[in-house]
Amino acid sequence: MSERKNSPEKFALKLCSELSIRGQLSWHQRTYAFSENPAAHSKRQVVGGSSESPAAKRLKMESSSTAITTQSPAPSGKSTPQPPSGKSTPSSSDVQLTEEAVSRYLIQKPMTTKDLLKKFQTKRSFFSAMDNLRINDNVLQTSHEMGVIKVVSCLSSCIFPDKTTYPIDESMIHNGPPHDSNFGYSHAKRMIDIQNRGYFAQHGRRYTAVIPTNVYGPYDNFNFENGHVLSALMHKTHAAKKEGTPLQVWGSGTPRRQFIYSLDVARLFLWVLREYDEIDPIILSVGEEEELSIKDSVEMIADALDFKGQIVFDTSKSDGQMKKTASNAKLRRYLPDFTFTPLSEGIKKTCDWFVNNYDIART
Repeated sequence: MSERKNSPEKFALKLCSELSIRGQLSWHQRTYAFSENPAAHSKRQVVGGSSESPAAKRLKMESSSTAITTQSPAPSGKSTPQPPSGKSTPSSSDVQLTEEAVSRYLIQKPMTTKDLLKKFQTKRSFFSAMDNLRINDNVLQTSHEMGVIKVVSCLSSCIFPDKTTYPIDESMIHNGPPHDSNFGYSHAKRMIDIQNRGYFAQHGRRYTAVIPTNVYGPYDNFNFENGHVLSALMHKTHAAKKEGTPLQVWGSGTPRRQFIYSLDVARLFLWVLREYDEIDPIILSVGEEEELSIKDSVEMIADALDFKGQIVFDTSKSDGQMKKTASNAKLRRYLPDFTFTPLSEGIKKTCDWFVNNYDIART
């Protein structure tokens, strides 16, 4: 990859890392696109978001802005537009991809990094599934109509069948119903794979998808109730240390997960965008041997935050799915030498970021 200052690679790495691309995309829908226009082949557009038509107005993008290229951006004296909420990461009301006009606007217009930090939060219900289906259709159909030849969508490990053999791989997506807790959402996300195949068969579009496992990192959602597992545990541990109380962890701590650092996902996303030519999706994950129990990950977080108090596992709360072991054999065939950030190192970096940026973190 090019190391030039202000290159698309550095822009996208910063973006992906800040978005902390998640394995559970009930919170985000992201699409990375190439323009079909030969004069713009060096330009990368990134589409990301959440929901509602006033969003396009709220973005307040400068009409004179240029697309993201390897050339220097606009003068640094210009401030980055801030969302109405005033947060560094906009709220779900700032952008809505359920409306075709907003999808078209976002694909047409160049984006600054903070414009792209959009939060799409849904409830795991039938109506959530309908919203996700509309988003899928709007983003992919609008991309096709506007000549976008490659789209990389993000799926979730929850799309795999509930009753299955392990490790799961890319060929098993449609082999049975997903877990009941994610039924509607999972089927909606599965439809992206169907649509990608259709756009290729009928129009030759190279629309594909990645399936990250449990992603964590700076800028993640650290909320107690709806944050992602590691990030929510980091917040709980930080609060317990500050208040001098025991750390309460839901469940027995025995479920096992594969965790991947957001910057690793960012690098892999760029590789998929530029080099991966298949329509079939690809799992982005550490190896099966790096699967870890929630109990072990809590202990890593406690060490990273220097928490010395009592850790209590509340077994009255559900453990959820006990394991979702995913194979990264396909990824390794393409990138046998890719080095993942060790979990202890990634946890330490994320904990340090959270403590140092508590005022702007999503809590």
